[in-house]
This record gives sequence, structure tokens and C-alpha cells, in this order.
Amino acid sequence: MRHLTLLMLASITLGIIVIGFWLLSPPDSEKITAGASPVEALRGDIEGYYRAEGPKEFEFPADHGPHPGYRTEWWYYTGNLFTENGRHFGYQFTIFRNQLSPPDADPIADPNPDPIADPNASPPKNQTSWATNQLYLAHFAISDIDNKEHKYEERFSRGAAGLTGAEADPFRIWMEDWSAELDADASSPSEESLPVTIQARNNQIAVNLSLNPAKPLVLHADHGYDPKGPDPGNASYYLSFTRMLTSGTITIEHTDYEVSGYSWMDHEWSTSVLGKDQAGWDWFSLQLSDGYDLMYYQIRNEDGSLSPYSTGTLIDPDGNTIALGDGDAKLEERENWTSPHTGRVYPVRWHLSIPSQSLNLEIATFFPDQEMNVSVTYYEGAVHVEGIRDNEPVAGYGFVEMTGR
Repeated sequence: MRHLTLLMLASITLGIIVIGFWLLSPPDSEKITAGASPVEALRGDIEGYYRAEGPKEFEFPADHGPHPGYRTEWWYYTGNLFTENGRHFGYQFTIFRNQLSPPDADPIADPNPDPIADPNASPPKNQTSWATNQLYLAHFAISDIDNKEHKYEERFSRGAAGLTGAEADPFRIWMEDWSAELDADASSPSEESLPVTIQARNNQIAVNLSLNPAKPLVLHADHGYDPKGPDPGNASYYLSFTRMLTSGTITIEHTDYEVSGYSWMDHEWSTSVLGKDQAGWDWFSLQLSDGYDLMYYQIRNEDGSLSPYSTGTLIDPDGNTIALGDGDAKLEERENWTSPHTGRVYPVRWHLSIPSQSLNLEIATFFPDQEMNVSVTYYEGAVHVEGIRDNEPVAGYGFVEMTGR
């Protein structure tokens, strides 16, 4: 969900952010107030925004791009990549879009300026190249599995003046010099394929990766309409490329590593995802050695019980999907970890069973400390999987996203 990041997160889909600052002030006075939780960020004022209230007909390439009018949206890439000699890295690259005012109450600019206004008059304060009600947030992280190190960075920007944004055709999402965009050799993106190149760097880490879908787009839940709570609009539109062939370069401390493996991409948009009694989530994206992929999330209520809106999707090697409803899967926590940075408690080892699919999996993080201690604190970490499917051994890799307790 990411997913609600789930992510809604998100899950974490992560929408994962409502950060208050006045977008019309000049850049040198810009201030951002941080500290929201993912759950708080997925609530808030919803009056006047578009809402996910039922299945829709998707149109591509348009629906690969942004959906202004919905309050939150994200494009989420994660993957497990390896060098020829087995050096292992996990990575995350995510751009979130957050709309700060509803579409029918946009104070940013007058859409019908007076054509006979005094040409010598000063333009209204709101009518500047910086004027926008779109706030973007980007997260970039690498988990160095061998050294058990997790490095990450967060950036903010207003969706104006070309600093950041999202486009459908040709597909491109970017934050300054961080970007995921349609591969230069590819045709227009479609429901079947969205090959991209990802580039991001800071002074410690960098990625330059090519991703090509090995399966068609997955529409989760009810043809992409994914309810996550009891009230109308407690839902998102949720699409994924669950297995993308990936190759390129990861850089850590000025050392380049040629890598290959698989990535997972989530695109999700919504306005009001969580119900008032829901407290958080655990979300998994798993790529198994028998060619199956699995997305599963469970939502926790305030009283500690599980929400009946916990659900998932099993994707076979050909891209066919099996929707998992309430009670179809059972997730048991086997070990917890307390963050020394925030004091939050996260599970780091689980048993997941899906009896109808004869599937039993042991899931564990490669190392515990993969928390994203940023403006919206959450956990996004690489995991490994071992288990049994139809009496045959199966293994795999993936990612988990959690809000913690």
C-alpha cells in the first residue's frame, strides 16, 4: 500500500505527509515543520478533495502520471540487487506528492485575470513562478547488507519553477537531480510496460539503474480500487509493477558496484485512507524464487486488533493475480526490535501463511536498523524469505514497510 506504503504508506504510499509551510513565500524564507507520523499524514482535512470511492477505468499512459485533486500520491521503487561476486544491496527511491488545498479552493492564482488591468500595476503576490499548492517529498536510501549499514536522505520541494514534479508522457518524476524517467529507448509507457532509469545521489550514496518490467501492471484489490477502511473514500487506487529486471550501478563512499536483480514499483493515490480507529500497518512486497510475487499488508486498530481490511495480492509467473481477502493470510510476529533513534518498536521476523495457496513463509530483515528517521518516521527495509509452497521449497527477497508502535 505503501503502500498504504502501504504505504499509503503506502504502504508506504508512504500522502505520507502533511507538512505545513506557506508555499507562496520566497525560497529563502521557506521553512518546513517536520515530525508527523505516517498515520497522521494519511488523515486530516479531506473537504473538497477528490476521493477514491469505487473502481475506475484506468487510462495509460495518463494514469502513470500525477493525479492532482487527490491529496496524496506516491511513486515507490524498492529492490534487492547483487554484484557478480554476491555483494548485496537493498535500495529505495520514492517521490511523494501532497496537495495542500483542495482543487475547488485553490488560492494560488486567479485563473481568469482581468485583461484590461493596469499593465503597470504590481502582480498579485500569489501570481509568481513559485506559486503552487503541490508539495513534493523524496526519499532515497541504500541498505548495505554485508556491512549492515543503512544510509538515507530526504528532500522537500514545492512543485513549481521546475524544481520537482511528475509527468505522464513521457513518464518522469523528479526532485532536482533525482529522477525516475522513461527509458530513452522505450516507446510511450503502457499498462504492459514502464521501463525507467533511476538516478539519485548525495555525498555518500548514488544509484544509476535501468528497470524493465518482467510482468504486466498489477491492479490490486478490486481492479485497482483498494479499500482500507470502513467509510466511503477510505481507499486508494493502487497499481504495481511487481517484478522489474534491474541493472546498473550503486555507489557507496565513492566506490562503484555493478549490480543486477529485481525491483518493485508501487504507484498509489488517495485522499483519506485510514479510518479513525486504525493505528498503523505492516506491508510486504516479496519476490519468490518460483516466479510468484506477493503483496500483503495488515492494518492494526487502536485496540491492537487487526482490521478486516488487511489484504493482499498473489501474482503468478505470468502476471495473473489472486486477490487475498480478510482471513486468507495469517501473519505472526516472531521477533521485535526497538529503535535506538526513535524508541519505536518494529517486528523484524515473521511467519506468514496462506492456506488456500499452500504457502508458508519465514520472513526476516537482513539487519534490524533500516528505519527511515525523517520527517515522517517509518521503517523501510530489505528482507529475505524461506518457506514451502505446494510442498516444494521456495526462497526470495523483498521489502517491508512499517509504522511501528
